[in-house]
Amino acid sequence: MIRITLTDNSIKSFDKPIAVLEIAKDISPSLAKATLGAFVNGIEVDATFIINNDSNLKIITDKDNEGLEIIRHSTAHLLAQAVKELYPTAQVTIGPVISDGFYYDFSYERPFTPEDLILIERKMQQLVEQNLPIKRIEITRNKAIEYFASIGENYKVQIIQQIPEDQTISLYSQGNFTDLCRGPHVPSTGKLKAFKLTKVAGAYWRGDSNNEMLQRIYGTAWRNKDELQNYLSMLEEAEKRDHRKIGKQLSLFHLQEEAPGMVFWHPKGWVMWQIIEQYMRQEIEKDGYKEIRTPLVVDRSLWEKSGHWQNYSELMFTTHSEKREYAIKPMNCPCHILVFNQGLKSYRDLPLRLAEFGSCHRNEPSGGLHGIMRVRGFVQDDAHIFCTEEQMEEEAIKFIDLTYKIYKKFGFEDVILKLSTRPAKRVGEDHLWDLAEEALAKALKNKGLEYILQPGEGAFYGPKIEFTLKDCLGREWQCGTLQLDFNLPERLQAVYFDKDNSKKTPVMLHRAALGSFERFIGILIEHYEGKFPLWLAPVQLVILNISEKQIDYTKQFYENLKNNGFRCEIDLRNDKVGYKIREATLQKIPYLLIVGDKEVDTNTITVRKRDGSDLGQMSEMQLNDLLQAELNQ
Repeated sequence: MIRITLTDNSIKSFDKPIAVLEIAKDISPSLAKATLGAFVNGIEVDATFIINNDSNLKIITDKDNEGLEIIRHSTAHLLAQAVKELYPTAQVTIGPVISDGFYYDFSYERPFTPEDLILIERKMQQLVEQNLPIKRIEITRNKAIEYFASIGENYKVQIIQQIPEDQTISLYSQGNFTDLCRGPHVPSTGKLKAFKLTKVAGAYWRGDSNNEMLQRIYGTAWRNKDELQNYLSMLEEAEKRDHRKIGKQLSLFHLQEEAPGMVFWHPKGWVMWQIIEQYMRQEIEKDGYKEIRTPLVVDRSLWEKSGHWQNYSELMFTTHSEKREYAIKPMNCPCHILVFNQGLKSYRDLPLRLAEFGSCHRNEPSGGLHGIMRVRGFVQDDAHIFCTEEQMEEEAIKFIDLTYKIYKKFGFEDVILKLSTRPAKRVGEDHLWDLAEEALAKALKNKGLEYILQPGEGAFYGPKIEFTLKDCLGREWQCGTLQLDFNLPERLQAVYFDKDNSKKTPVMLHRAALGSFERFIGILIEHYEGKFPLWLAPVQLVILNISEKQIDYTKQFYENLKNNGFRCEIDLRNDKVGYKIREATLQKIPYLLIVGDKEVDTNTITVRKRDGSDLGQMSEMQLNDLLQAELNQ
């Protein structure tokens, strides 16, 4: 007799081994129809998995996150099958699940076109209509190599050759198509009813630019057609908000091939940058940070001591001078420890909070660069807090408070928190990890904040909290981090004298709220669609005259606004005012101020908002009060 314990603690008994799907059918026909997979004793399996012993069972349906992942993974295989049926000489490589969808990489003699994607998607729909059963097969590693070599799938052979010889290989077959995969997958292709191929791009085999360039077909898959349509509508809206388009439209920045992954900031974009930097500077000063500046180019020896040269050198730009090798810093941490190390430090000096708007460079692969969201040259709102073990929790709480305050100022109320704990490969003693993880967890709990626990996802040197923002489209952006580090201060010999005059190594907290300025500005552009709040807008007001008769009055009003500290432009072109209004509206300037004869006679100005609403005539004092009230919100 086999006893199956369900999630509600009820028990089902069967007199012989039984498949998950049969158990679901025994519970209810509707559950069987919805079943996509299951957890058997905590291990994720297919719906066709046979249970031979007493077990705990959790059935997975499309209502579960795991169910959606199974749908997406299975749709990647569906894509590969469709490509092989349409283009038999194409070779399949890998097809993982990614955020909101999946992709599959192919080797093919010519580029796939948009027309190809239409044909491939149509073939996928036909395979869904055939409702092909999906079957798992387990064979030896050598048999798997033999099989894929016999059908000319050389990339699959390379993948399997990296697997230990004694490991069993699982394959999944649907119709005439068989693929290498750990699974699980949906029971049949008929379960895949809401998907869309979105684009094709290049990708190097194994991510190495020395290897062949493959073609990566991206797609998205959802539980039902309503969810798919909502997602496609979001993509359409996201396309309108693309920071690269808006950045060009508003003349904020540009990028060009002469400096790949580096940003050319235009006057308006640099004004916005300065607004953000000055705001951040004010906030960290209030919180007791001391701002510093460290060199951009540092001798290789420091990076060897810190461990970055051994583990990070492929992403570092290097240079030589007078027989010495240097690296352009990819991060600020080692340099901040060198500042800490100047002069003797006592426990009375801690916590010491050192901040830098530090310029960093990383040699990111060109294929991964994306506008100003993923660049090679960037500036971080970086800081490192040197403290005692007893001060860790308090410092974590202070940074959480500061970060929430900053995000609220920029218009982000929805923040997701993740706590990542010790990985298998790590440095430091377990009791220190216990202290650090407890300090971060207690800081979050003391603030009454819910968080997602990510066991084993911490850095090798310490646990961390990740701060992820949700924008107006519901997209998630991981921005802030707080990391505890026992390793680097010890490697670089940072010490302080404790109360008993003994030498101790300080705990180092790496923290950033915005992360990269470049990326954060890109997020702001897309979140606001370029319609920035008044305090953040690079140009807050534009003043427009109707005819030449109002030029002197318009100039005087403009000067008064500038003297009152407003970022203002003036448009005295000899064009129709309607044209000038349209131009200013396209520039997404918050307030348009219009001057005609009536305004000159009454010593007022007509105020219009960028959304087209007309606020009527106002005196300079009334306008100033209106703007100040908005700025003080």
